[in-house]
Amino acid sequence: MISVVILGAGNVATHLFKALNDAKKTSVIQCFNRKIDALNSYKNNVDITDDLNQLKEADIYILAVSDDAIASLSQQLPFENRLVVHTSGSVSVYDLDKKHKRGVLYPLQTFSKEVKMDFKNVPICIETVDKKSYPLLKELAVSIGSPTKRVNSDQRKVLHLAAVFVNNFTNQLYRIGHEITESEGAEFDLLKPLILESAKKIQDVSPYMAQTGPAKRNDKKTINKHLKILKNDQHKAIYKLLTTSIQHTHGSKKL
Repeated sequence: MISVVILGAGNVATHLFKALNDAKKTSVIQCFNRKIDALNSYKNNVDITDDLNQLKEADIYILAVSDDAIASLSQQLPFENRLVVHTSGSVSVYDLDKKHKRGVLYPLQTFSKEVKMDFKNVPICIETVDKKSYPLLKELAVSIGSPTKRVNSDQRKVLHLAAVFVNNFTNQLYRIGHEITESEGAEFDLLKPLILESAKKIQDVSPYMAQTGPAKRNDKKTINKHLKILKNDQHKAIYKLLTTSIQHTHGSKKL
């Protein structure tokens, strides 16, 4: 049984707690957060604390906190030579205090507290300074059903950067699409099958081959009609930028 202490109470911490608490080969023995009220929903299932000096001894300490808090929190931990990992895609493993055995357990997925998560669909990227720590972290990830991949710092950083493009930026485009449809009383829900089909398509073909639309076809009349419809200058700028990017990728003449 792998014993775990989770530090943090955000989206990632919440989902990790649920998954690890339900797994047969892991045991979350304690949760820490500086604001104890954020852990109230856990208190009937696990020991909670807001005092670092009260942390229990465990096999793994998972720092599921904001990127800016990782280094400072690892320095404040009142012990050494234990396995301490963070869950960030962009923070270096060496930002963890060197008094610890250091690693990264980066779940490559988007998390929201109110949305259920099946960790079978959450690849976990693992990085360790001490090679001996890797098998334990892999066992932890496998225990919750996640596929695992051993990565180095550079690979993890570019995966995180790419994730911002394919997830965060794409979601912002969904929001703009929602705003555009609402402006004329059209139903955004009608676009949801298209969103799902677009995501499904790249399971079988490359994003390059999957590209369609007026920018790829260099359909200037349609592009100009779209630009006239758009009332928001920021939306126009995004439309032009992405159109130019697609045209550049596919060899079309620019606007």
